[in-house]
Amino acid sequence: MNPNTAPDGRYPLASEAGSTSSACPEDGVVPRQHTAAPTEHLDGAAVDLLEHPDVPTAAEAAALESLLRCWVRETGVDAAEHGPLRISLPAQEATLVVPVRYWSAAGLHRFGLPRLEHHGPAPAHPGGAFPRRAVVRQGRAPRLTAPLDAATVAEVLSAEVRAGTVTDGPGRLGTAADGTGHAGTAADGADQGGSAGAARATSVPPATADEPAPTVPRQAPPAPDDDLVARVRDSVRRTAVFLSFRRRHAEDSPTPFLAAEQALLLGHPLHPTPKSRQGLSEAEARLYSPELRGAFPLHWLAVHKDVLATDSAWTERGRTVSAGQLTERLAGPGLTLPPGTVALPLHPWQARDLAQRPEVRALVDAGLLTPLGPHGEPWSPTSSVRTVYRAEAPAMLKLSLGLRITNSRRENLRKELHRGVEVHRLLRTGLGAEWHAAHPGFDIVRDPAWIAVDGPDGDPLRGVDVMIRHNPFPAATDAACLAGLVSPRPLPPVGGHPAQPSGLLAHGSQAQQPMRSRLSELITRLAQRTGRPRGTVATEWFLRYLERVVRPILWLDGHAGVALEAHQQNTVVLLDAEGWPSGGRYRDNQGYYFRDSHREALERRLPGIGTESDTFVPDDVTDERFTYYLAINNILGLVGALGSQGLADEHLLLAALRGFLTGAAHGPEALGSGLSALLLDTPVLRCKANLLTRLHGLDELVGPVDTQSVYVRFRNPLHSS
Repeated sequence: MNPNTAPDGRYPLASEAGSTSSACPEDGVVPRQHTAAPTEHLDGAAVDLLEHPDVPTAAEAAALESLLRCWVRETGVDAAEHGPLRISLPAQEATLVVPVRYWSAAGLHRFGLPRLEHHGPAPAHPGGAFPRRAVVRQGRAPRLTAPLDAATVAEVLSAEVRAGTVTDGPGRLGTAADGTGHAGTAADGADQGGSAGAARATSVPPATADEPAPTVPRQAPPAPDDDLVARVRDSVRRTAVFLSFRRRHAEDSPTPFLAAEQALLLGHPLHPTPKSRQGLSEAEARLYSPELRGAFPLHWLAVHKDVLATDSAWTERGRTVSAGQLTERLAGPGLTLPPGTVALPLHPWQARDLAQRPEVRALVDAGLLTPLGPHGEPWSPTSSVRTVYRAEAPAMLKLSLGLRITNSRRENLRKELHRGVEVHRLLRTGLGAEWHAAHPGFDIVRDPAWIAVDGPDGDPLRGVDVMIRHNPFPAATDAACLAGLVSPRPLPPVGGHPAQPSGLLAHGSQAQQPMRSRLSELITRLAQRTGRPRGTVATEWFLRYLERVVRPILWLDGHAGVALEAHQQNTVVLLDAEGWPSGGRYRDNQGYYFRDSHREALERRLPGIGTESDTFVPDDVTDERFTYYLAINNILGLVGALGSQGLADEHLLLAALRGFLTGAAHGPEALGSGLSALLLDTPVLRCKANLLTRLHGLDELVGPVDTQSVYVRFRNPLHSS
């Protein structure tokens, strides 16, 4: 993050100027910004608003950057050659004018506060156009609004999707209504913004008959934009709470694994609502949020063996340990169970929610389930919110949680529980030993047991399924999920004074509190220790990461046909004493793709594999998902983080990546995975579109794997950089 001091005061946002709600239009126009108020130059200011002393301003800035990154990626907007980014909004006869602080080859751009430039009469609202209250005009000349808040930008962008104007872009989508899903070209639609210098469409080659079209649901209409706007507001509000708390309590946890899990204050940098958790009260958020360092005892449910569903491949000294034995051990002493029952852990929020469900009450009334209430030592939520951790415990617990977090309700599905145990058994057939011999520093965090409830009809009881995960991260282990490693979080402020919620110290001055990622600190210390430039050290760190973490993942795909959904949050990096990557772990029981082309070989290893887990996937779908999660989200996300945080030149990192992929695709060290050649040879990739997925109202954990999310065409920076 940029260490330059932010200007005094707070940037007034469009929703604050002359209106109490950005959702309700009013006649007239917004008053102009007072001349005494601070402004940001449209050609891109040096100020980093994430470090602004006013917490709400910093939270809005983070949300705006995420929304705008999504739009740029998902609709194919290019950077303007000079000056601000100009995003054409033809349905609203307007242009969104955005200062560019940093343009990232990998997509992690940094932006200033956007304003709207209107070119025609202010249209009525609602109906898909921009609210008239936010427009500042003088005669017929287009004028800029005050800076817009994130909720207003969400309204504006969703109006364009609803109007169908995004179909004129390079990664063009058939709308949900027409269901075409056909990919277009840059030539298909010229800029319609009506202003010189508007953002150009990305030059993406036309789709061919052999190329899969972007994945768009054929029937579901775009979700109402008020749903997106509400989630944006919720995400902004929670981000402000997190930033305020962490500015006052900036020290990391002494347990490195937990510190990284608690570091994702801003969330996914390419998600429109990265911190939305609708349904969680403020009091609950204090306990259940990793960003607030929450911790809580679990609630426990006694499950009669007549309705118990479970499986375990957890072994100790050659003997299988049942899931019930494991949960009783994890509960600790003092938990009294009725005869013939087994202990099942619940998230406290889920325990309260389950008590309202008729099917659960019926089992309680029948004596088959007995709520036992809270018990035991506190557990800490990890970055997923629903998985809980104790450094001294032998297992982590992936709990069901019915909150809608980002796009999905996080209740475990039975097939996912089967999948976790199945992968553990698959690795024990000898595949794990082969993998470890080739790459001794990498492994999968095993999910060897689960516990759940089946109703009297034999169907799974939703909302109680629990995955029991091995815990390989005791307190002394320096392990960090990549997402947490690259996430900026407040450092102790300059001068030692914690920032006040208003941004003002008691004596009236403003404290500058830098935002830095742990990776930035590691690379800076390595550069100081070795006397080398930071860019050189960052490039070496990146190359070591490719060797220690990415290469083993490619080996597993190439040799076994098992592709991992290795996005940054699922990838744990092991660090040596100096801070270099020494290995890694993959953690998730959902994100496995067994290639159809390897079905026979996998079935020979483990007969019946995939029957209950539903894990075999066509190779083309596997390629699409593997490309997005490992290449775009993980590797290019790391490139973008190193570049946007001023640690390395992205073009040099991309050149290093090309060299690594060439070796992985060809020659004596070829890994057999098609991903390396695909990335080297394909100018246009397919990329998940989180904003469009949200606008289409999709839950990414429900439905067939090939239609759970919207995928669009994405220019491969390995070809364009």
